[in-house]
Amino acid sequence: MNRVTAVVTPLPRWKSIPFTSVEIKDAFWRPRLEVLKNVTVRTCLDQCEATGRITNFAKAGGLMEGEHEGMYYNDSDLYKVIEGAAYALMLERDPSLEAELDRIIALIHAAQEPDGYLTTYYTLRTEELKWSDMEKHEMYNGGHLIEAAVAYYESTGKRVLLDVACRMVDHYDSLFGPGKRHWVEGHEEIELALVKLYRVTQEERYWKLALWLLEERGHGHGVGVIWDKPDWGPAYCQDDVPVRDIEKVTGHAVRAMYLYTAMADVVHASGDPAYVDALHRVWSHTVERNLYLTGGIGPSVHNEGFTHDYDLPNESAYCETCAAIAMAFWNNRMNLLFGDAKYADLVERELYNGALSGISLSGDTFFYVNPLASKGGHHRVEWFHTSCCPTNLVRFLPSIGQYTYASTNDGIAVNQYMSGDAVISYGEGQQVRLQQTTNYPWQGSIAITVEPEREEEFVIRLRLPDWCRGYSLRIGGEKVLALPVRGYLEVNRKWTAGEVIELVLDMPVELVRARYEVEANRGRVALQRGPIVYCMEEVDNSNLAFDESAITDRDSIYIDHEPELLGGITVLTVSGREAGATPLRFIPYYAWDNRDPGYMQVWIREQETTHLYRY
Repeated sequence: MNRVTAVVTPLPRWKSIPFTSVEIKDAFWRPRLEVLKNVTVRTCLDQCEATGRITNFAKAGGLMEGEHEGMYYNDSDLYKVIEGAAYALMLERDPSLEAELDRIIALIHAAQEPDGYLTTYYTLRTEELKWSDMEKHEMYNGGHLIEAAVAYYESTGKRVLLDVACRMVDHYDSLFGPGKRHWVEGHEEIELALVKLYRVTQEERYWKLALWLLEERGHGHGVGVIWDKPDWGPAYCQDDVPVRDIEKVTGHAVRAMYLYTAMADVVHASGDPAYVDALHRVWSHTVERNLYLTGGIGPSVHNEGFTHDYDLPNESAYCETCAAIAMAFWNNRMNLLFGDAKYADLVERELYNGALSGISLSGDTFFYVNPLASKGGHHRVEWFHTSCCPTNLVRFLPSIGQYTYASTNDGIAVNQYMSGDAVISYGEGQQVRLQQTTNYPWQGSIAITVEPEREEEFVIRLRLPDWCRGYSLRIGGEKVLALPVRGYLEVNRKWTAGEVIELVLDMPVELVRARYEVEANRGRVALQRGPIVYCMEEVDNSNLAFDESAITDRDSIYIDHEPELLGGITVLTVSGREAGATPLRFIPYYAWDNRDPGYMQVWIREQETTHLYRY
């Protein structure tokens, strides 16, 4: 294996803050996390029971009779629910939920074969075909088991599932690696999971197996249904070029994002910069040419992924919920690796738009596909035959605390703004408690109380969001001039207990225009205020037909927070200056399809005006 040995500038390699160290008390997020714990986790567990996803393990373990039910990747859905439930238990320990998870984990333990192999589909259906088709998600399922095991261990201290995961990976390691069998997993996931397992066990061969799996790609080793389809081929699962030679985003969106996440993880774990250039290239290509305003990615239903640059249709946009979540995973890793706020900006875009739109306010219905326009026929449903999106939401949203801060060698980075308490370790074992208070995302005022263990000098970096043009900063009531460095306002000083940082971010409504190359949005504008992308719904604009509305850049916009509407939202009302102009009402994109069915639009036709300025 060729390794890069050139001398390069050391990477920042910030450290993530464990979700166990962050308590979210936020008025926006805390109620959603309560709904997720009390409704969504229960909904997904019930669906896993009803569809045989749980009993498959009992059957595979010889605890009951019967055949395998569902798809070959169904094991992964149960693992994701366990992971999400582990995060949710950090909100409040729930003995009943924990007991149920322990029961399910016992079934998983029973289903594991003596050599460590674990995929119920093959154990129950076609054992002789194990490891014959790289598309059949054997390691994908295993990756989600690993992530569930790590989360449950960190949440509860219980090792049963973690030991199952380690035995399974030891089995992988006995079959695959240098001098052994080739393997290119059709759906990436195992690679990033192995790095997580390394971090909790400190077993280096786990991340090294992840590196080997990455290096297998692009060398003609792929075998299976993906590779045999002419209109998909190796590019569909990112097996067309070696990963260090990647130039552009291709294929299935979720698979691509998991791949890039793993590449960043391996660089972080190893310190080897071999993948850095490829990560920068593919990030630019994804964000500059293939990203929706909402953070959605992957316009095509055909391959659940990418087509050609600037192909960003609205009504037919696929924008799988899982892809938005995976985009957050990748950009969080990029932020930790390179210490640049532009990556945390994209995590924020997914949090408040691309990912959050995938779940209803009631927590029991979901979007798989997230278009930016609908004539009224697109709605959330209770479950899907392939239910990766509901189960991915269950594990993503409760873990958002880990995206709020990062620790650095010289201090702390504040990446996301939400009320709560955090205990953060940084540098050489120093520790500080931060208490954040804000009404974000509706208002731009943030107060952070700093409580170091002792008076000490260190740096606090405050992300200046990419949507913000004006801001002010005070510490202890005194004005502080801080200019952004890589998107952060850096404050280096000797901190004493009880000092308060006051950051105020201007939050005007912005009229957004797409690049001209995006044919679908020529002559159109969208509204964004702070991190929130807005849309029109028919229920608020029933006197207008779909796509009948138009906006000018001289229209007035009335901003009003309505605490009783859709869980409490800020509504925008756009009014033309001409007499008799019909006002247009906009709500946050994430909240659409929670009321009466009807059309929805993000991008609205722009009506040209003649400007006459007098001086």
